[in-house]
Amino acid sequence: MTTPPPWTATTWASNGPVRIAFDQLAPAEAPAAPEPLLLVTGLGVSRRWWPTGLARALAAQGFAVARYDQRDAGESTHLPPTSASGPIAAIVRRRGDAYTAEDMTDDAIAVLDALGWESAHLFGQSLGGAVAQRIALRHPGRVRTLTSVSAVPGDTGGPGTLRHIRLRTLARLARTRYPRTPEGQVEAGVALARLLRSPGYPFDERATREMLTAAPDAGVLDARGQSRQIGAQWHGPPISRIAVPTLVLHGLDDPLVKPSAGRTVAARIPGARFVPLPGVGHDLPEPVWGEVAHHVRHLADGRAGEPRPA
Repeated sequence: MTTPPPWTATTWASNGPVRIAFDQLAPAEAPAAPEPLLLVTGLGVSRRWWPTGLARALAAQGFAVARYDQRDAGESTHLPPTSASGPIAAIVRRRGDAYTAEDMTDDAIAVLDALGWESAHLFGQSLGGAVAQRIALRHPGRVRTLTSVSAVPGDTGGPGTLRHIRLRTLARLARTRYPRTPEGQVEAGVALARLLRSPGYPFDERATREMLTAAPDAGVLDARGQSRQIGAQWHGPPISRIAVPTLVLHGLDDPLVKPSAGRTVAARIPGARFVPLPGVGHDLPEPVWGEVAHHVRHLADGRAGEPRPA
């Protein structure tokens, strides 16, 4: 008997001319009366990088989980090339040529509308964490809670972002050179995952390779697409205006975004709680999925300050 796929078929939402691809964890894996939760994906990569096991851990805590591709990534609309050749240049120039950070928040709202969700819990990682912060500012009535993972402050732009980034790692990412073939995309993705891995936990290269082989991700090699995403400028209020319950998670061994960035986000958002993750890098390895889902559940219940079970 064939096992049904864990995720539904790809569906699209529209924000003007931009089409946003998304899917949901299969309803059979969701609880009876789930609360909507939207996963906000990071820089350049497709939504398929989200571990299905993490989504299942969140579903076990009472959430209906959906994920989407940011514009310029995955199956969503890719915009025309702009002058910035890579993420570092886009940060330094402090000028987005293609679209604004507000446009990216509106993409997420288009997904909520397509799902029929009046509001949702947000869980964003890396660039997705910054985008989730901005969604909570621009569309506060659509956000139940905010979980920001391994992210810089959403109101930081231009060279100010660089104080939160480990430039050596960013430079290594910028130098990535692989053939623009499905095989090259797989090898580039494995190299990216290895670079950003959690040093306190085993790296499951086999699982990473299987995921990428099933759905090769061209975004890993698309420096111009990444530059358009990271170059999108925020023109809204500071994150100190965020008024929804907020949880900030950050790996203490993050090789890309310094843990001080997470502490800064938590310090600036009223009532936010910072949870350090020892041994964790710029990913979320399998051993911490249950802990992370537990924290998100307590945040949703208004009990974010309670200690987790041993």
